[in-house]
Amino acid sequence: MNPANANVLTINGGSSSIKFALFGPDQSSKRLFAGRIEGVGLSQGAFIVKSASPGPGDNFSHPVAVPDHAAAVKLLMDWLAERIAGGSLAAVAHRIVHGGAKYWQPQRITPQMIEELHQLSPFDPEHLPEEILLAEAFHRRFPDLPQIACFDTAFHHDMPRLAQLLPIPRRYQAKGARRYGFHGLSCAYLMHALEREAGAAAAQGRVILAHLGNGASITAVRAGSSMDTSMGLTPASGLPMSSRSGDLDPGLAWYLARTEQMSARQFHHMVNHEAGLAGISETSSDMRELLRRQAEDVRAAEAIALFCYQARKWICAMAGVLEGLDTLVFAGGIGENAAEVRSRICSGLNFIGIDLDEASNQAGAASISSAASAVSVRVIATDEESMIAQDAYRVLGQHN
Repeated sequence: MNPANANVLTINGGSSSIKFALFGPDQSSKRLFAGRIEGVGLSQGAFIVKSASPGPGDNFSHPVAVPDHAAAVKLLMDWLAERIAGGSLAAVAHRIVHGGAKYWQPQRITPQMIEELHQLSPFDPEHLPEEILLAEAFHRRFPDLPQIACFDTAFHHDMPRLAQLLPIPRRYQAKGARRYGFHGLSCAYLMHALEREAGAAAAQGRVILAHLGNGASITAVRAGSSMDTSMGLTPASGLPMSSRSGDLDPGLAWYLARTEQMSARQFHHMVNHEAGLAGISETSSDMRELLRRQAEDVRAAEAIALFCYQARKWICAMAGVLEGLDTLVFAGGIGENAAEVRSRICSGLNFIGIDLDEASNQAGAASISSAASAVSVRVIATDEESMIAQDAYRVLGQHN
């Protein structure tokens, strides 16, 4: 099959959702349709599709029952089998969050890779098992269809050694214990978008990428390369997120084991699903809901304040890594849409050259820094699926 004449389907599997999009052909990055199945594992889910072309068959939102990922995958593949004609698909490209030390470059998925990803699941038990399930299910349903893995750690693979090191006994390094960094597909897209919007000089300067969404990370980039990032061995580290704790005193695990008889499994669940905004507010992991409630609920107000405080700390830390700052980029669901959060994060950062134009910020403009700001502050809508598609076409080209 000539990939120039066929499409690429991207799959982005999460702990409670599956996002997908159809691109093509020939690296055009034209999105033909996009959709998601959400609410996996909950009492009520939704199957949502939006097409680039008008038509009721490809634009809908239906309630669905998806008790687990297996049910969600079957629902998706049944729909795709009807929607995509035979021979029109060049490949399925998957976002794989963690590939350990061996896997980071985009590449064809092989039985050996799947076997080794199973062994790597302890690195990221929140994402890898579901991502493997998706790849295996597609292979069973469409055995002749190439599948490509696009790893979320790739952008950070060549971080300086000091940024990779964990301060633990060296014997664990041989087993792959180091800082990997995540949101790499988003970072790669944002750097391409920054060059397109602000020019090559801006993209080659000192850049901080603030990807703030359900997962949140702050990344320092210089000359287009990742120098450091807030997430480390797992995506639960760094700043507080919707339900992830971010960095914690490691003594907390032993403290809770002694005082609450909390097991390692329970601790893992707590820091991934009950912490962050959800834990502090005791009501919601959704920043939009917390912003609505903050005036009358001190817990919501503190959750927002802690998130902004920690993001501001990380931005200052990354400015130190870069020995200065030229551009700050906000992205992700919170970074792109919550003007108040952007304003509060940037408040008091004049000493590193950041000064917002509040009118532009409130309007959601692409550039939100003032004329007097030494640092350019921008808002860019990230697009991981587009990056996955571009990586997939490169791999297909190498194989043809």
